[in-house]
Formats: sequence, C-alpha cells, structure tokens
Amino acid sequence: MFTQLRNIDTAFSHIKRFSLFLIVACVLVSGFAVWKSFAMVREITGKVYILANGKALEAFSAERKDNVAVEIRDHVKMFHYWFFTLDPDEKVIASNIGKALYLADGSAKKEYDNLKEQGYFTNLISANISQSITVDSVLLDMQEEPFHFRCYATQQLVRSTSTVSRKLVTQGYLRNVSRSDNNPHGFLIQRWETVLNQDVVKP
Repeated sequence: MFTQLRNIDTAFSHIKRFSLFLIVACVLVSGFAVWKSFAMVREITGKVYILANGKALEAFSAERKDNVAVEIRDHVKMFHYWFFTLDPDEKVIASNIGKALYLADGSAKKEYDNLKEQGYFTNLISANISQSITVDSVLLDMQEEPFHFRCYATQQLVRSTSTVSRKLVTQGYLRNVSRSDNNPHGFLIQRWETVLNQDVVKP
C-alpha cells in the first residue's frame, strides 16, 4: 500500500517537473518568436522594393538630411537637363522648358524669356539644331540655407553639317519647398544665372 503511494507520489513529481520544464520551454520559444518577429518587422519596414523594367530593386528608407546633397545634385541636374535638352520642335521645346520651370523660380523664366526674345529657339527650329547637355559636376555649399550651387556642364549643338561643344557654368541657390509630381525633390532654384557659356576651342 505505502509502496504504491510512494510510486504514485514519485510519478506525480516527475509529471510536475516535466510540466514545469515544458511551460518554461514554451515561454522561452514564444518570447524568442515574438522578439524575432518584431526584429523582422523593423527590418522590413526599413526597405522599399521598386519594380523597374520587370525587376525588383531594393531601396532603403532614410532621413532626408542623410540624402540632401544627393537630392540637390539630382535636382540641379534635372533642371539643366530639361532646360537645355532641346530639339527643333516647338512642342518638345515647350514641354521641356515647362518641366524645367517647375524646378526654379522667376530667374529661370526670365532667362527663358530673354532667349525667346533673342530668337534663340526660333533659330534652333529653322536651322534644325538639336541641343543636349551633360552635367559634369555640381559643387554645393551646405553651410547655410538657401544652399548655393555651381554647375559645370558641357553642351552639344548638333547641326546637319557639324557638332559644336560649349562649356557651361551656372550658379544659384536652392530652398526647400513642398514635394509634388512636378518637383519630386522638393527644392526650388532661385537667383539662377549663367556664369560662362562659350564654345570649346579644339586644338
């Protein structure tokens, strides 16, 4: 009788220890799973995937201050691309200049009006000249706002009989504005001016 009770007591003790071990193990596994899930969620929310030409490209989110210089350079490059990439077609000229003017203030509009009054765009069309630009570098002064920039670029004017290269240097300032479809970087070029625009003399 006592032996039987001792066996029951020992079996109950084993079951109790096993149950406690199982509960502790479940708590540990559950805690690890929850911690890992939160870590994965934090990692995933820091990534963005962009679909381009049928390929998924991974992009990383970051504070804007970490990328201001990169965004400014691209803003300046896109402005100069739209303003100086012209073909002998009124609609192409109007479309490209229109996109450029979203990225700058009245100083760019004033430059456009001056070129228009001088018959620059009419000459492009009548002479069938295509104009393109390559931005070589953009120097920035990030010490204070508005940020000063100086852009060094090379223009190509393609005629039916020849191609002319020009060195172009412009400068201006940038201030923050709201982002939009027409101005994705959220900057506005102001006090823009041409410092140098001359033909490259071949040796």
